[in-house]
Amino acid sequence: MKRASQLAWLILVVACSLQSLRAQDLSPRAYVITPLHANAITVTYGFYDGGLLFGSALPIHNASGTYNVPVFSYYHSFNMFGHFANIVAALPYAVGNFDGDVGKVPRGVYRSGLLDSTYRLAVNLKGGAPMPPAEFHKWHQKTLIGVSLKVIAPTGQYDQTKLINWGENRWAFHPELGYSERWGKTLLDAYGGVWFYTHNPNFFDHNELFPGTNNRSESPIGTFEGHLSYDWKTRTWVSLDGNLWFGGTTSLNGTAYPSTRQLSSRIGATGSLKLDKHQSIKLSYSDGAYIRVGGNYQSISVAWQWSWINRPK
Repeated sequence: MKRASQLAWLILVVACSLQSLRAQDLSPRAYVITPLHANAITVTYGFYDGGLLFGSALPIHNASGTYNVPVFSYYHSFNMFGHFANIVAALPYAVGNFDGDVGKVPRGVYRSGLLDSTYRLAVNLKGGAPMPPAEFHKWHQKTLIGVSLKVIAPTGQYDQTKLINWGENRWAFHPELGYSERWGKTLLDAYGGVWFYTHNPNFFDHNELFPGTNNRSESPIGTFEGHLSYDWKTRTWVSLDGNLWFGGTTSLNGTAYPSTRQLSSRIGATGSLKLDKHQSIKLSYSDGAYIRVGGNYQSISVAWQWSWINRPK
């Protein structure tokens, strides 16, 4: 019975290690508004490298993962009942290798496939109305307050017989409140929200270890994120980034495992450079500041963006 409990705990910690990546997002200027009917296509390449933390309960050593994640996303701003609003849709793909020693036996696995797609709707509540370009360029930000809802849909690669998957086979919802304050060229952003998850009714089952059905559930995860950035000129800026997330105790078939509760944070930096009227490039780096359970990854990403109002000219 103890062996089965340890195996279940190991399986859930591996899942937390890979899937907590969504809660680790660092997104400066997420509530800064743009002109009405602004559009942007962004292509991002992310590289992740680091270890998986299992504690001392099981003989798992030297566990690590290295993977690459290109992401294609589209942004559009619009008027929603007199408020500035925007939507973002993102489709990521991942290629990675995961290695570790179980006892003294090295094990490795390779995965390549689509991650779950992401959709976000944000609405400004205070500080900036929907504005055409001519009016927007005369406007100066002070205090912005907004709300958003991010949805992760179970569209990624998933095989219920395998433990390591890019997809999660469940829905995730993240309502959030955002605040942005500007003093001249300095900008402070702060966001707070909660992740809610549906169940995964077929988690690592119909295989040699679990011939039946496994139902995995996860309690909500609270999130907080902060950014302090400085503008050199329009669309050219740098930012110091940090976040904190907590909760997410995982259950398997109705049995909760308190040791899977997460309490972690990341810190990083982001820089954006305007190339011309339509193009900009962004570089980001982040690392784990404190990881109680899960993946302690370093990440670096570079993003190229093409933006326009209505139609490109």
